[in-house]
Amino acid sequence: METFGHLNFTVLGFCCNQFGLQSPEVNHETLNVLKYVRPGGGFVPKFPMFGRIDVNGLNEEPLFGFLKESLPFVNPVIGDIKKFYWSPLNVNDIRWNFEKFLVAADGAPYRRYDLHCPIETVERDIAGLLA
Repeated sequence: METFGHLNFTVLGFCCNQFGLQSPEVNHETLNVLKYVRPGGGFVPKFPMFGRIDVNGLNEEPLFGFLKESLPFVNPVIGDIKKFYWSPLNVNDIRWNFEKFLVAADGAPYRRYDLHCPIETVERDIAGLLA
């Protein structure tokens, strides 16, 4: 947001508790968790944070179903299914926290990024879309 927020760009944050049950807080606690616990140190997001949702399984938010259908998985390794809290498992499921989707200004899904993707790659793609 610091780099591109002054342009036609925003980050949207969604909490999800489906990956190792790492986000058990309820919606009104999310900002305090970010500020004081993880990442802590007074962190306040400079982008909208939405309430906790499911991104996989029977109760997944339709937005994430659309994104996953439009942009197939980017990591062939599924991971430790004992840490997944949804059913049924699908090959295009989001594998872990911090997987990212880039959507163009017209709403078309552009690219999906693995959680280990260097942020410089994401920034380069954002800059390309905004050019």
